[in-house]
Amino acid sequence: MSELIAYLLEVFELFGPVTLRKMFGGYGVYHDGLMFALVADDTLYLKADAENVRYFDEQGLGQFEYHRDGKVAKLSYYQAPVEFMEEREQAAIWARRSYDAALRAQRKKRKSKTDTAKPWRDTL
Repeated sequence: MSELIAYLLEVFELFGPVTLRKMFGGYGVYHDGLMFALVADDTLYLKADAENVRYFDEQGLGQFEYHRDGKVAKLSYYQAPVEFMEEREQAAIWARRSYDAALRAQRKKRKSKTDTAKPWRDTL
């Protein structure tokens, strides 16, 4: 386990308890069972969506990307700001924004699943 992974448990202290799970050579960072951040190549990335991406853009923070089948794929995660690791209050604010983005994405997925479900029909 890298020093960053061990340190993240402290960094998120004011936000709330987090768990880390290995995934694809990195780690997923979870709060209340929902992934809101990831660690890849010893870099922390936070979940972003249309409502919070401006905070990342304002600081010029890069989007997580990887190469797949000769193409660049981007995920809705952006690099955490530098002060994040040193200022726990800021870490809690950024974590909350990203957790809220993860909640919105989860609700959107659930809604799209119910929208595409076939209505029940009485066949009698």
